[in-house]
Amino acid sequence: MATTVWKGHLTFGLISIPMRMSAAARGERISFNQLHNVCHSRLKQPLFCPVCNRNVERSEIVKGHEYEKDQYVLFTEEELDKIEPSSAKVMEILEFVKLDHMDPLYFDSSYYVAPEDAGVKAYKLLLSAMQESGYGAIAKLTMHQREHIVILRPGSRGMTLHTMFYSNEIRAAESVPTDKVELKDQEKKLANQLIESLAAPFAPEKYRDEYQENVRTMIAAKLKGQEVTEVAQPHMAPVIDLMEALKKSLAEKQAPAAAAAPAVAAEAPVGKKPPARAVQPISTVPKRAGKKATG
Repeated sequence: MATTVWKGHLTFGLISIPMRMSAAARGERISFNQLHNVCHSRLKQPLFCPVCNRNVERSEIVKGHEYEKDQYVLFTEEELDKIEPSSAKVMEILEFVKLDHMDPLYFDSSYYVAPEDAGVKAYKLLLSAMQESGYGAIAKLTMHQREHIVILRPGSRGMTLHTMFYSNEIRAAESVPTDKVELKDQEKKLANQLIESLAAPFAPEKYRDEYQENVRTMIAAKLKGQEVTEVAQPHMAPVIDLMEALKKSLAEKQAPAAAAAPAVAAEAPVGKKPPARAVQPISTVPKRAGKKATG
């Protein structure tokens, strides 16, 4: 079961729903440790006090805000708990907004919201009403010593919650001078045709992180003492004639589709190389006796 990151009540009007929140997504990345290049030992970063000239235990740490250079006002965890607003325990819905009016630019972290046993019926009622009306909810929530404005959205299997960036946290977009550029009708028509040729249902499971896959392959190769080769990079030529580039793009998309039927029955061409990878086993380097392979 997913770890609960917040527990409290969701309220709208006089209805109160006991519920819990858990993270909806977590990044998957291969991490590297910093090692000493002499002995390959992992380097540590101790908490060190330059005044006392010694390492400090975590039990000795307090929080402080620097109000002047090297001058701090100190706080304990108990003091910080005292000033928690009501949104630390109660998530109150402030208003409902049409889902298609919500700009995803403001979405930050995503969570699943599930009811406790006592709130299942009220939860289902709210979920159903939001699904039928096309509305999402804006609410307040205090978590991890910060008050968030959050968005609650109905999904096929329950509600999802997104913490929002505040408007002052959104950086202004650079001005792009497109108003002085004129587009030909034929250019727009070809661009729309190219979009249609690339159109597909949203299926996030078919996308993958090729860089992380290449790192895993590289780790496996180095553990076997194999060499690492570089991935061939595409040559990007500047677009001189936009119409010609659009026509060639469409032709390249239509050619595989036209050849798809006979290609199914035909055998795969001999000697066709697979897509380039970050690691290609070239030669095996013999390991020295008595030593482990290190990365």
